Amino acid sequence: MYLYNSLTRSKDEFKTHTPGRVEMYTCGPTVYHYAHIGNLRSYIMEDVLEKYLGYIGYDVDRVMNITDVGHLTSDGDTGDDKMLKGAKREHKTVMEIAKFYTDAFFEDCKKLNIKKPETVVPATSYIDEFIRVISSLMEKGYAYEAGGNIYFDTSKLEKYYVFNDFSEEDLAVGVREGVEADGNKRNKTDFVLWFTKSKFEDQELKWDSPWGVGYPGWHIECSCISMKNNGEYLDLHCGGIDNAFPHHTNEIAQSESYLGHPWCGHWFHVHHLNTQGGKMSKSKGEFLTVSLLEEKGYNPLAYRFFCLQSHYRKGLMFSWENLDNAAAAYNKLAAKISQTENSGGHDESKCDELRNGFKSAMDNDLNTSLAITSLYDVLKSGLSGADKLMLIKEFDGVLSLGLIEAAEKLKNAAPEGSELPEEITDLLEQRKAARKEKNFALADEIRDKISALGYTVEETRQGTVVKRRQ
Repeated sequence: MYLYNSLTRSKDEFKTHTPGRVEMYTCGPTVYHYAHIGNLRSYIMEDVLEKYLGYIGYDVDRVMNITDVGHLTSDGDTGDDKMLKGAKREHKTVMEIAKFYTDAFFEDCKKLNIKKPETVVPATSYIDEFIRVISSLMEKGYAYEAGGNIYFDTSKLEKYYVFNDFSEEDLAVGVREGVEADGNKRNKTDFVLWFTKSKFEDQELKWDSPWGVGYPGWHIECSCISMKNNGEYLDLHCGGIDNAFPHHTNEIAQSESYLGHPWCGHWFHVHHLNTQGGKMSKSKGEFLTVSLLEEKGYNPLAYRFFCLQSHYRKGLMFSWENLDNAAAAYNKLAAKISQTENSGGHDESKCDELRNGFKSAMDNDLNTSLAITSLYDVLKSGLSGADKLMLIKEFDGVLSLGLIEAAEKLKNAAPEGSELPEEITDLLEQRKAARKEKNFALADEIRDKISALGYTVEETRQGTVVKRRQ
């Protein structure tokens, strides 16, 4: 299997420290708000990667953090803690916010068939571990105290920025344009490991430490949680491309300084979901959630299908038209599967040939678009219906599009417009046109008219189903 490695900037053969086992870490959500569908694109692709590694025989140990403290609104270690920002917005405690949005995140994951990692660790449960590792970094000379905070000293590294080649002039900015320099830092690229009460007086979550009452910086969390649960050698670290700098850069700096040896061999970064206005972002105020897609009548798995149609290393352009096209293709695929009878003999040689096509796509840097093509190849093959359904179920164990379940529901439900009075089909066409134009108020009004005529309109994961009320 070959995967693009952000560390080497090339497609590398995927290898692990322990044969047959993958120690995998994925950066989890900062639970101060709902995850938007751009965030969830990364988790969908990481989920496919984890499941494919299992499919080809690896034992995968996947760990994820929950950031419930320490992630600031600026990459320059300035601004409010995002959790505090969420608490102020909703007039709740930070822990109430953390629990609500953690539950909401995993509910969204469930709707998208994203498997929950075996190990999920809230940052607030590892304070002692953060203090232990920071203390060790200070003893080794990699960290220093200034202005009440503990900083990592990047001047002690041979090379700080590892994912791309930047000039010293670029790095002098430190983190982002428009970020004011922190006068406590010895070097502009240094970053905070621990904040004390000298930093944010209104910080709700604080803990005792050797350096005063305070709380951890964002970057130290992932390093400690991974090293504690995955061990000293991490095989695969995943996250969104916007985490590469500074978050993942700082993780490497502190982890390898603490361990004294290379830490993670392979870095997997998923690119952005874009809209007409650029990258989808919570900071811009308006963003799309899974619940909002459902409210508008979309099946969450149609969004997963939309993501899998594109390569994870390319920006993906979101529009309602693009999502409509993906939903239509998904429903059409499910309908074709529903017409396949589970009968006939078995052709192992032909099945292996189709398996090899699926694996070839996935082994080539997780090409999910070609993997979806493998599903169509199965349906077009001369295999028996039983073999076709077997392979689709097998491949969908990785892609997790819920295709067999969708096909079964289609078999058991009357599709939109099937054997319905002309008056109802006319209204359904009007409703479909209203939804296409995003006139959801009119679509709801038409649905009420259909209901008044004795029919129910139900939006399911497989599309619109219309039934006469009994």
